[in-house]
Amino acid sequence: MTDTTDDRSTRLRTGLRRRHMTMLAIGGAVGAGLFVGSGAVIGTAGPAAVVSYAAAGVLVLCVLRALGEMVVARPVAGSLAEYARMALGPFAGFTIGWLYWYLYVILVGAEATAGAAILAGWIDLPQWFLAAALLVVMTAVNLVSVRSFGEFEFWFASIKVAAILVFLVLGVLWVAGLWPHSPGGLDVLTGHGGFAPNGVKAIFTAIVAVMFAFGGTEIVTVAAAESDEPGRAVAKATGNVLYRVALFYVLSILLVVSILPWNDAKVLTSPFVSALDRLDVPAAGTVMQAVILTAVLSVLNSAIYVSSRMLYVLTRDGDAPAGLVRLNRRGVPVRAILLGTVAAWAAVIASYASPDQVFKFLMNSIGVVLAFVYLAIMFSQLRLRARLQREDPGSLTYRMWLYPYLSWLVIAALLAVLVSMALMHAQRSQLIASLVSLAVVAACYPLRVRFGRKPPVTAPSTPVATPDREAP
Repeated sequence: MTDTTDDRSTRLRTGLRRRHMTMLAIGGAVGAGLFVGSGAVIGTAGPAAVVSYAAAGVLVLCVLRALGEMVVARPVAGSLAEYARMALGPFAGFTIGWLYWYLYVILVGAEATAGAAILAGWIDLPQWFLAAALLVVMTAVNLVSVRSFGEFEFWFASIKVAAILVFLVLGVLWVAGLWPHSPGGLDVLTGHGGFAPNGVKAIFTAIVAVMFAFGGTEIVTVAAAESDEPGRAVAKATGNVLYRVALFYVLSILLVVSILPWNDAKVLTSPFVSALDRLDVPAAGTVMQAVILTAVLSVLNSAIYVSSRMLYVLTRDGDAPAGLVRLNRRGVPVRAILLGTVAAWAAVIASYASPDQVFKFLMNSIGVVLAFVYLAIMFSQLRLRARLQREDPGSLTYRMWLYPYLSWLVIAALLAVLVSMALMHAQRSQLIASLVSLAVVAACYPLRVRFGRKPPVTAPSTPVATPDREAP
């Protein structure tokens, strides 16, 4: 069969502007895990959780920098799978692509379920109905156009950023003693067993959990091929992740443990709401629930987008049924979006039918997938960097720091995380379930070779998006 990747009906169009790309990076870095999941991290490491967040943030930043180098040099849709294909071969591209698609399809179902649980407190309707409604609405947003997706994500991220900035201002006023009834100072930070009450080991234990909280920062590179200025937009967005991590995660967590004792039961369950309650902020719980819902919808919106683009790439490369590659007149892969949404229903149904068995296994099976993806990114960067230096050094305008030493150091750190999970009883089930998902996807590759519509080939090194003529 003739490859049709040059046909306009199968090529993505640009529609994301620089402000969309910037907010995509922020939206990926700041999810519901910051507002809710940070309580468990604080419970593990105490105030030293700020060190865990900083260390994990630096690790993910290095991965993003390596990915950004490849995106700027060779912007392609579905970059994660494509670079694995270019550097490591078609088996790696197939495996990483399907693993990443599976990750975000399950995430779509999980976020729809989480959003429904929040809405159920305000709307007297069955949670399964609310989850279905959220899926329908956010799928419709993605079906309109890539610009529609970008606009929704821009405003979702803006709400999250505004909420965090307000919290930071209030927290600083409290610590500085400028808030009513505030004692001021940082005594709470060290007054309950010290800065690291559970020892240094707890800090590293928390890093394992925190690293995956940053999952989503790579979305901006997946969207690069649909950006008006892929190279410049990605370079700017990934370059600014460092201060976002420092500002939104490290400083906000530092303020939480400076306002309330780290071992306060309320901090462990809802750290931000508890801190705002301590400041006597009116309706703090309701406001934060609304912000958390926004964060959930942001992830849901992005997950639908990412899963569809990854499936589009798999289809284009012959790793999925050919019919899914077709786009509508607005350049949207409608079939890929709908298939991902339908598949996400499996997770939604499991969350209500078998929450403690099937749904728990599904969530565990994606728990470490990002680590596998990050390792593939780093190995791909090492191979492609060496190739580009020989064949096209002018394309390396955005470079990984301290190449190749830092790249190998990041790989060693990622492997250390996986080994640590194997040694930790609480994390071992996630590692095993994720290894099962990796093994299942890898085992499907011989079937793709035998029955695929075309032989596996190395990915193209040219962009696959075309200009959106309707864009102003």
